[in-house]
Amino acid sequence: MDSLTHAALGACLGEIMLSRKLGKRALLWGAVAQNLPDIDVVAALWLPPSENVLVHRGGTHSFLFALVAAALLAFLARKWYKDRQIPWGQFFLFFTVQLFVHDLLDTCNAYGTGLLEPFSHERFSFHLLYVADPLFTLWPCLGLIALLMQKITKPARWRWALAGLIPAGLYLIFAMYNQSKVSNQIEASLTRQQLSHTRYFVTPTPFNTLLWYAVAATDEGYYVGHRSVLAPKEMATKFTYFPRNQHLLTSAVSKEEVQELIRVAKGYHTVERWNDTLVFNVLRYGQILGWQNPRGKFTFHYFLSPPGVDNKQVMQRGRVKGWTRETIDNMFRAIFVKPEEEAGATSK
Repeated sequence: MDSLTHAALGACLGEIMLSRKLGKRALLWGAVAQNLPDIDVVAALWLPPSENVLVHRGGTHSFLFALVAAALLAFLARKWYKDRQIPWGQFFLFFTVQLFVHDLLDTCNAYGTGLLEPFSHERFSFHLLYVADPLFTLWPCLGLIALLMQKITKPARWRWALAGLIPAGLYLIFAMYNQSKVSNQIEASLTRQQLSHTRYFVTPTPFNTLLWYAVAATDEGYYVGHRSVLAPKEMATKFTYFPRNQHLLTSAVSKEEVQELIRVAKGYHTVERWNDTLVFNVLRYGQILGWQNPRGKFTFHYFLSPPGVDNKQVMQRGRVKGWTRETIDNMFRAIFVKPEEEAGATSK
């Protein structure tokens, strides 16, 4: 999730867990601790982009790091506030909860989180929330604002903290329901259209959990489509086919770079040529404006050749590229789709 969401959640948890001992300082400690795992972003200063995308949400997002960092932070906080008579164990529990919440929340996105590093390089991603979802972030932010405005002596401040945490938790459950519903309908559409596939996934489109992006893998390519939670059950999803073009990778300059990107893709990638540029697409992160352009480019597109092409913004450059008022209007039309406006079909 984005830094604002982590900070607001951390502050609300800080109010509940430590405000009686630290006052409003607990909000700050919570906000800082919640964002600590993202210290790995500094690796981008010296690592090449293909390595950086593997380092991010890796070791610093593991349970092992959380426990070690929590112990160290508890030791430092205990010395800092030695006059407050706060046990080391209370600080340790506080920081452990903060860091674990950060790590588990990040698994709700498509990126993938290395919870078991360094013992396993498996990346966990449950595709429940887009990396920034205003309706999830809104409630912790409102709770934080209320806590900052109120005096520390005011009774029942904890209710404002819960008012920030509980709606966010309910929204996460709402996202789980939406994902389950869309997954069932996507699978039904694939079966109805006799589209053979080996596996598939669904993930939210930007800033919402009502319109979902779906990818179904075959031996040679992928069926890609979008489906609204509000679409009638009997409506088939329209899919567009993208070939994998694995043979194009033979012309890649760096084989190590290719292997790193394949790890990121987790079995969902295509290769294309854009004029003289060889491009590696990771399908897991969505499609640029795919709800209005079924053949739109993919959000994560990495330039393999010619050498020297800039890939530093590979995770950001496609997220909101080309967005206009028309884009938003088209998204709303895709969400509130009417049966007569959409017919099930597959294009190749």
